[in-house]
Amino acid sequence: MVAVLSIQSHVAYGHVGNSSAVFPLQRLGIEVWPVHTVQFSNHTGYGEWTGRVFDGPAIEEIVQGIADRGVLGRCDAVLSGYLGSADIGHAVVDTVTRVRAANPEAVYCCDPVIGDVGRGVFVRPGIEEFMRDVAVPAADVVTPNHFELDLLSGTTTGSIASVTDAVAAVHDLGPRVVLTTSLVAEDTPADAVDLLASEGGRHYRVRTPRLDVSVNGAGDAIAALFLAHWLDTRSAGEALGRAAASVFGLLARTEAAGSREILLVDAQEEFVSPSRSFEVVEV
Repeated sequence: MVAVLSIQSHVAYGHVGNSSAVFPLQRLGIEVWPVHTVQFSNHTGYGEWTGRVFDGPAIEEIVQGIADRGVLGRCDAVLSGYLGSADIGHAVVDTVTRVRAANPEAVYCCDPVIGDVGRGVFVRPGIEEFMRDVAVPAADVVTPNHFELDLLSGTTTGSIASVTDAVAAVHDLGPRVVLTTSLVAEDTPADAVDLLASEGGRHYRVRTPRLDVSVNGAGDAIAALFLAHWLDTRSAGEALGRAAASVFGLLARTEAAGSREILLVDAQEEFVSPSRSFEVVEV
């Protein structure tokens, strides 16, 4: 059985961070060991929440407890998302080092959460540099959105050629697989959104209809789903097609219900048997 150690935020109500990533992985038959970087009542998009933020030593303490069970060698991947502080980031990367020592075949999937179009950079000072200089170079798989791709590569992209050049710059930092989400290139129709998965010098694009939905947590879900399918197939193109279909189904169901939260449980069949598929095109 595949096992993933997922170090992310957690909310009691709604679905972001581990609350968005863990269930889809489990629904695909993956054993998940969630480690929470925060525990909040709800995601911060509501403007009000309760709970507390953990620090790096708290993460290390939980990981040590897992290590004491003698199971780190059974961990196939580490998954991380939003990092509230650099010390949590260092705890994540230290955990990756420990897991790889126990299982040299284990991979690290980093969702380098920094910001987004329209919102700009929304993480604390120092996180952007930590992602670029430490986390991304340590990762095997990274899943930036278009805005984050530009930040990590130090460029502003518009054409698909400039996007693939930016992806190459991110590959040069260390990762062998790059999934770019929420991609809007010059040739992307106004009623569509693209995703681009890149591996071994090849680039695969999936285009899906743009939905009228603005929710939190979808990026956390697609990073988890892409990792799951890549672990299964070791093919960026195939993992892209499967993950894109599932997330579109999840968001379409959420849009139809007019929900403020992604309908992760209601749409669970989309993770194992998506209701719609999309063509994967090499660019």
